[in-house]
Amino acid sequence: MRKAQTYKWNQMELGTCYYPEHWDSKLWGEDLRRMKENGIFTIRIAEFAWNKFEPQEGVFNFEFFDKFMEIAVDEGMKVILGTPTATPPVWLTEKYPEVLNCRMDGSPFYHGMRRHYNYNSKIYQELSARIVDKMAAHYGAHPAIIGWQIDNELNCEVDEFYSESDTLAFREFLKKKYLSLEKLNTAWGTIVWNQTYNAWEEIYVPRTTIHNSTNPHQTLDYIRFVSESAIAFCKMQSDIIRKYKKADDFITTNGMFGNLDNHKMQDQCLDVYTYDSYPNFAFCLEENPLNSDDLNDRKWSRNLMEVRSICPHFGIMEQQSGANGWNTRMEAPAPKPGQMMLWAMQSIAHGADYVSFFRWRTATVGTEIYWHGILDYDNRDNRKLTEVRQIWERTKAIGEMVGAEYQASVAMLQDYDNTWDSQVDVWHKRLKKQSEKEIFVASQINHTPMDIFNITDETQWEELAKYSVLIYPHALILNEKKVQTLETYVQNGGILVLGSRTGQKDENGQCVMTPMPGLLASLTGTNVREYTFVGPADKAVTMVWGDKSVDTGVFNDILEVASPDAQVLAVYENNYYSGSSALIERKEGKGKVLHFGGTFTRENTKELMDYTGVLSPYASLIELPESCEIVVRKKDGVEYYIVLNFAAEEQVINLKSSLVDMDTKEEVAGKIMLQAYETRVFC
Repeated sequence: MRKAQTYKWNQMELGTCYYPEHWDSKLWGEDLRRMKENGIFTIRIAEFAWNKFEPQEGVFNFEFFDKFMEIAVDEGMKVILGTPTATPPVWLTEKYPEVLNCRMDGSPFYHGMRRHYNYNSKIYQELSARIVDKMAAHYGAHPAIIGWQIDNELNCEVDEFYSESDTLAFREFLKKKYLSLEKLNTAWGTIVWNQTYNAWEEIYVPRTTIHNSTNPHQTLDYIRFVSESAIAFCKMQSDIIRKYKKADDFITTNGMFGNLDNHKMQDQCLDVYTYDSYPNFAFCLEENPLNSDDLNDRKWSRNLMEVRSICPHFGIMEQQSGANGWNTRMEAPAPKPGQMMLWAMQSIAHGADYVSFFRWRTATVGTEIYWHGILDYDNRDNRKLTEVRQIWERTKAIGEMVGAEYQASVAMLQDYDNTWDSQVDVWHKRLKKQSEKEIFVASQINHTPMDIFNITDETQWEELAKYSVLIYPHALILNEKKVQTLETYVQNGGILVLGSRTGQKDENGQCVMTPMPGLLASLTGTNVREYTFVGPADKAVTMVWGDKSVDTGVFNDILEVASPDAQVLAVYENNYYSGSSALIERKEGKGKVLHFGGTFTRENTKELMDYTGVLSPYASLIELPESCEIVVRKKDGVEYYIVLNFAAEEQVINLKSSLVDMDTKEEVAGKIMLQAYETRVFC
């Protein structure tokens, strides 16, 4: 059972990211006043400003930010203070080059960008702890500060670390996990290709090889090690800050990035989680939004679902406000009128009670001169600032919704073992990536609000009981604890849907020598006789389910009934396994399990949702076109219906019952026209 988050906003708030070190101090007071006039009352500062606090090693100076904080107090501006460890200063990297991260071949990433350090350098840990301690001691009681951000985007830019410090720390990680080389060699299958280790000093983080094909079991452990390293670095900082901060001030960091157990980091280090949401990435010039199959900017709703699984009531530390881009990459158009509101409401709909825009003013120097903020270089009022004010008015109109719970009766299960295994196994990756995308798309275009739930060994079945249906797409790695939890969930009335390759591997990523679905076989009453990709020379494979022909995706397990109480629901109707079982159901206790031999598509997911009774739960209340998303949040018995139009054209929705428009406070019913990118909130 996970612990509850320890901080929640008690009202919807807007903020922005501000860099006083980038601007003439004469602008500071004016900037803060303009922010407040347009609904921004919180700023994040200092996350890249180490040199301002420690211009030389061991020489600390708080005069610059003290001066700024005085103005913040005078203006009544609330401050989230960032620790500056994402960008170590040049004096540090020149004197201590061992702090630098390295490429797989061992060559270092030199100074001049950001996030060029490694978590495991002892000297970097010491210097980071010292600057955090000095800042927290100096500002911990400051009246303007309401929160602390640790570092900036842990594991962003790079989420692999190959320095000498990482190799030394990796060895210690493995000694603690395996205790003996004999156990490690068994877990890693080192008998293959003469990889057997006879001394701990022979083990390194993955290194450059032919085709860069590294031992998959070693690499899986390496990813776990990277995650633990990042969490330890985060916890080191949060432990220091907790010694000095005011009781009501929160600790956060802004995510969500790879090779990192964000759920564990939240539970061990943070009070609340924040996310950086940039839906305009879908329209970068290197993308193909006119021919995409992933819903473009709407797919950020999937990211927000995952954030919500980490922290139900989260914040947005960086919300898109202008075109994104560096001088070296990521050219993109400006957000169109209405898209700032759309994307902010997308975040709020999915659980954000705090939204902070990146950034207040577009940088005039540096790599991010094309990562546009609310204001452009000329510093004049513009349509983006006007839209921020409109968002402020909207948050006041819907303010009673703060803290409301997202409503979903279906969830897609994920876990870090399978996520990380899919990074080292291209067979797994193709299945996972395709199925998770298609399940999300199916839920969106069929207006079926859905959660993502991260299942762990500590998960209790009662945590799953809020969902009538769980979809576990491709759980190649299984263990007894998760299986027991799932079995109890089904026995108590839940419906579990499993996809192909379930139960193929153990926790080391080794293939088990028992028929799939492995540990879940007694629950499903099935086994897998044979399996195959649907190849490029094959026709699409379909299954006959009742009177319908339904596609089965890019991979097919050929199923067999292994229990007399298991029932075949569908059979394949083409390829060499035509007539073989494709979908089998078995009842267990008050619930049932569906073992599907294929990968998930938007079409077969719709049929599965319809069969299990969770499809389009609000269809009797609101009729929507595919281009609109519906989100429902609930608080104190009141349901709030948020409708978002992601289309560049007008769309018509139909309210089949009278609801209250929260902006106008008027009752409305019948057909309502939504303008391009328009959002509406009803209750």
